[in-house]
Amino acid sequence: MISVIGETVADTFMPAQQPTPGGLDLRVRPGGGPANTAVALGRLGTPVAFVGRIPRGPLGELLRTHLADSHVDLSRLVTAAEQSTLAITAVDEAGHAQYSFYATGTADFQWTAGELAGAVPLEAVCVHAGSLALALEPSGPLIEKTLRERRVNATISIDPNIRPGIVSAERYRELLPGWTSVADVFRLSSDDLALLRPGVSLPQACDEWHAHGVRLVVVTCGADGAYASLDGQRHQVPARPITPVDTIGAGDAFTAGLLHRLHADGVLGGRLPGLDPGLLMRALTFASDVAAETCRKEGADPPRLTDLAA
Repeated sequence: MISVIGETVADTFMPAQQPTPGGLDLRVRPGGGPANTAVALGRLGTPVAFVGRIPRGPLGELLRTHLADSHVDLSRLVTAAEQSTLAITAVDEAGHAQYSFYATGTADFQWTAGELAGAVPLEAVCVHAGSLALALEPSGPLIEKTLRERRVNATISIDPNIRPGIVSAERYRELLPGWTSVADVFRLSSDDLALLRPGVSLPQACDEWHAHGVRLVVVTCGADGAYASLDGQRHQVPARPITPVDTIGAGDAFTAGLLHRLHADGVLGGRLPGLDPGLLMRALTFASDVAAETCRKEGADPPRLTDLAA
């Protein structure tokens, strides 16, 4: 199976037209970058376990139900005493989301060494992590340590999913070498790249990270498609032309689509043995389709295999 470590987030959306003058009506949907990736993997039929901390209460039950209904194994969850992480999301006319996070002291980031010990199944062929849980303390250093321990027999995938409103760009740059020294797959957006390595070209950044040990770097560029570098060999795939409802969860869905295909092709479970340009291009094309279908719906609502077939 693939294990995903990270946060769940209660995404609250502000409708453009507020029906109640003097008030603020919100709609709550389950989200969180790592949770979105786990949900997308489960819906695609990949065996996946989510390693997270979720409290009880209405928000916690919403998040648990969302994961379970998408065939995600929840046996490694910790029932947390703290509150759920909350994000207020505003979507502009182009479908791009802007977030305000309420994450101080919330459940997702309060991991202890004892809780994480043994939380990742030994049979996991891939461990995926990233986003705020990997950047905040105390969770970040403990998760990074877990990734290093599991790298002995599992492929490590990281998506930084940068949130500069919570963690400064300078702090991300300090953390970056640790992440690229443990990751086999490093997937980020073009916006993430601009914050992590300002003024550095995409090929130059890929070569830096290859030197650290990353075998596959993938940069998603929205409507411009995706750029990948496998051991220095460059590849590009176009984005499927669509009219998006919004882009929430598209990057998380792309990562899930990529890992799903790599899993199906039997190249996970180490340093991507057997991954060649042909397999990579098929995986990138599939991932692009998964992301496009996610953009056709409101919020982080990734497709199932039957949706892609249709």
